[in-house]
Parts: sequence; structure tokens; C-alpha cells
Amino acid sequence: MTKWLGERTLRPRTRQLYEGLLKNHVLPVLGDLEMVKITPSVVRTWHAKLSQAEAPGQVTTAKCYRLLRTVFTTAAEDELLVRNPGTIKGASVERSPEGPTATTGEIKALADAMPAELRLLVQLGAFTGLRLGELLALRRRHIDLLRMTVTVSEQVQELADGTQDFGPPKTDAGYRTVAIPSKLLPDLEHHLANFAQSGATGFLFAGQDGLPVRRMRLRRAWWKARKSIGREDLTLHDLRHSGMTLAARTPGVTTRDLMGRMGHSSAQAALRYQHTSRERDAAIAKSLDEEIINATPPEVAEVIELRPAESA
Repeated sequence: MTKWLGERTLRPRTRQLYEGLLKNHVLPVLGDLEMVKITPSVVRTWHAKLSQAEAPGQVTTAKCYRLLRTVFTTAAEDELLVRNPGTIKGASVERSPEGPTATTGEIKALADAMPAELRLLVQLGAFTGLRLGELLALRRRHIDLLRMTVTVSEQVQELADGTQDFGPPKTDAGYRTVAIPSKLLPDLEHHLANFAQSGATGFLFAGQDGLPVRRMRLRRAWWKARKSIGREDLTLHDLRHSGMTLAARTPGVTTRDLMGRMGHSSAQAALRYQHTSRERDAAIAKSLDEEIINATPPEVAEVIELRPAESA
């Protein structure tokens, strides 16, 4: 299995994921077995034990099974196996629980609670639905103030060793131009004038090293912001989920419209959803404008910090 991984051309983040899945969940049980002795029964037993344990959870179990089945598919194609022993129906499907969402008022409060240079990141994350890696890779040239659009053509992933890996969007459908609510124009202009790097290729959200802001710095700011409004259940990814929920309220919006805006794709969806009309996308942004105008920030109770009495 490690040989299979070594022969693949993969993005660094994907390779890192596969290495972890193999090391932690696959090889400890199946690594010492000859491939021809890994029967459907052996795979079912391994999968059952992995599924019934408290960790790693359904999503990781599905990833492990999908990876294992892919390895066996290659082995069968190379005539090392007569057939693929991965025969468990539905085992490769990830069933993530639906994440929480934030109201428009909460989104505005979260943005206000962030450091000034990261305020726009929260707004764009929610009101355009861009993935975090897409947001961090944004450059000045990706923002069109005249048409109020943002173009996604790149993403950046941070590896375990801190290296930032730039690459294309997650799928072909990830290449897209998304309409931005016009009410964000003043915030966009302010951010470009005060925080974004100069030049067409300058990053919108840069760290002190000149590269996109580091994930840990961003997460620390996010943890503080969400605590300040009493929504510690929210993750950064939930901004994207919240944005899609808000966009879905647009009268007449279709699944194709939403999928095109969010850059969702599978092998088939890339073809079905990549032709979303600009008119419909602009209608979504207009609807979000109304959400922003009518938003009411949540009431946040004043927090009084109690300090221990100083010793005499």
C-alpha cells in the first residue's frame, strides 16, 4: 500500500492525508497481510471494528475505506488480484452531520470582533461562500470593484510543517466568478486601501512574512470572536455553510445556482453546475444585500473579568 502511495502524483495536502490514514487506521491491521489474503470478509471485519470504535468517526472511516478500495482497484488493474475485495455498499460515502449556521446579525458581530485586517475575510467567507483555502489565496487582481465580483482561480493549503502549498481549486467547478453583495463595497475599498498588499498579485490577507495569514493566527482570532458573541460552536467552515443557507433563501434559486456559486463538484457535478448564469448569481448577491441591511446584531452580555485579590 505504501508502494501505491509512492507511485501516485498527489497534491501535498492529499498525500499527507493518505499517509495519516494508512499509518493510523489501515496498516496496523492489514499491513502485514499478503494482498491476496485480504478477502472481502477480512475487509468487512476491519471496517466493522473501525466503524464501531469511538474514534476515528464515520467520516474518517469512509475516507479509509475509499482509499483502501482505490488501492485494490489499482492492484486488480495490474492483475495482482482477481477482483477487488472492497465490496461494502455505501462504505465510501461520508455522512457529515449538518454544521451549525450563523444569522446575518451574528456574522456582522463576528466580523466586528475580528482584528481589523481580518474583518473582510469573515464577510467574504459568509457572503460569497468561498472555502478558507480560496479566501487565503485571494489577490488584488481577483477582486473587481466595478462589477462587484471575486474570481476564484487558486487555493492555498497549510501543511503540517507550516509550508504553504499553492495550487488550483479543489475541482474544476472551483474555478468561478462569484457576485459580492454591493453593501460590502465600502469594506472592500477600506481593506484594499489599508490592509491588502500592493500590486495586482498582492495578497488580500497577508501575514508578517508576506505570505497568506497563517491558519493558527486566524483560528486564534476566530476563537476569540466567536466567544465574544456566545457562539463557540461555530467553526470557520461554518461561515461557508451559513452563506449557502442564506443564499438558498433567494426566491426562485435552484440547486444548480447554489452549486455553481459554491463551487461544489463531483465527476458529474462539474459538468452540470459550471454554467450557472451570471444573472442568477447577481440576484443571490442582491438578496444577501437585504440580509445585511436588515441584520440585527445579537445582544452580548457584558463580561466582567474577576481577578484574584492581590496578596498583601
